[in-house]
Amino acid sequence: MSVDGKISTGDTDIMDVDTDFPRIDGVKEGLHQYYDLEKQTDLFSLITGKVLVKIGTNEKTDTPLAIPASFVVIDNEPHLTARGVTYLAKKVKNLFIVTTNIAHPAIALSVEYSNIKVLRYDEKIDFHNLFERLYKEYDAERLTIQSGGTLNAVLLREGLIDHISIVVAPALIGGKDTPTMIDGESLHSQDELSKIKALKFKGCDVLENSYLRLRYDVLN
Repeated sequence: MSVDGKISTGDTDIMDVDTDFPRIDGVKEGLHQYYDLEKQTDLFSLITGKVLVKIGTNEKTDTPLAIPASFVVIDNEPHLTARGVTYLAKKVKNLFIVTTNIAHPAIALSVEYSNIKVLRYDEKIDFHNLFERLYKEYDAERLTIQSGGTLNAVLLREGLIDHISIVVAPALIGGKDTPTMIDGESLHSQDELSKIKALKFKGCDVLENSYLRLRYDVLN
């Protein structure tokens, strides 16, 4: 995120950190450190279909380099097309599609690709149940969450985030509608202060080119 907590460069889908930061002098020079750290995260990674589409997954035509990680993709709309699902199935060890959509293209493709697992919920995804299933049925002891601010807020307020690792880019972006690390619905009264999660500082790594890495435990 930027120093002011933004995880995008603007409030439209064409604005994106991955595509825009490499164009900004003073920011692009150290950006590689984020991707280097990303490769060291857990073997299960939770991400949304919307984020995957934003980085062009549905348009991929090349044969991906296979990685040992598994993706847990939250995708109700759906955002992913059959091409996008196929690309991901070829890329990751296991592809978990979590959806409420009975017509998600992954359902048909799971017959062809044995590593596609569709975890479907009727009306609303029960994240407590989802995480329990991933742990009990698929040995997912740790899960890295790399989603947007809205889903981050849901998981945080439900007590499902234990640790936070933040790479801070040396930039100020601004914009009240630009996504931040934690978005979702605002709190409306002091009766809701219990939804605010306190953090315990674990460490700070000073990286190159004015980048920082901050690490916290969440006090659930």
